[in-house]
Amino acid sequence: MNTQHDNDLNRDPITGTPGSHPVGVGVGGVGGAAAGAVIGAFGGPIGMLIGGGIGAVAGALAGKAVAEQLDPTLENEYWSTQYKTRPYYDPQYDYQSDYGPAFALGASTRSQMTDRAWDESLEAELRQRWDEARGSSKLDWNRAQGPVRDAWERSDRTHRAFRETDQYYGTQFEQAPYRVSGASFDDYRPAYRYGTAARTHYPNQQWDEAEPKLERQWNAVKGESRLTWTEAKAAVKDAWHNVERVLPGDADRDGR
Repeated sequence: MNTQHDNDLNRDPITGTPGSHPVGVGVGGVGGAAAGAVIGAFGGPIGMLIGGGIGAVAGALAGKAVAEQLDPTLENEYWSTQYKTRPYYDPQYDYQSDYGPAFALGASTRSQMTDRAWDESLEAELRQRWDEARGSSKLDWNRAQGPVRDAWERSDRTHRAFRETDQYYGTQFEQAPYRVSGASFDDYRPAYRYGTAARTHYPNQQWDEAEPKLERQWNAVKGESRLTWTEAKAAVKDAWHNVERVLPGDADRDGR
């Protein structure tokens, strides 16, 4: 049976190897354990997003609670481009009909079960849910278990990272030079989450290159924040560069 200690080791959902997930997408070649060693005090959110695999720029950015449903459209977009790289991929099965429902089940279940760890009892429960959720998928549970757990682990890393990000920036917010008069931390929370996740989502881009894309998405991820992009941008950039400072070298080549 898996334990909470096993979960903390960030084991690969398929092989069980500790710290075996890739470092984001194309960000250096440092494994999870090595990334955690250089992150220091800010290792919680960044270690989980970089050392534990890329996090989702998703619906969880927007709200006050971590245990929110990740944006299913963005999660679907991510897995539809990544599923062929996973060790359980079999070309006789396609994404839309076969793998997609398994990824959706893993992500949605983790959002609903905020305090559950992956263990034998959860796996048994998901096996039962799969019979109802699979639709026309040709995957039996033995083949579906890999993508279900993969999506669960990705969702878990994202939720935990955002929880830690909220705690970190909550202690810095009162001194932030860009704070707009009358704005609360709840207004800035989505901006900090957005910058943290976005820096891992665009690992090889400079801020000036990514910023127009982030501006276009702001209204979709801001939730209840009252900030315009002009007002939120400095906080997003602040979080972006906090991730930048723990990457190997100057990954976006802007001198920071």
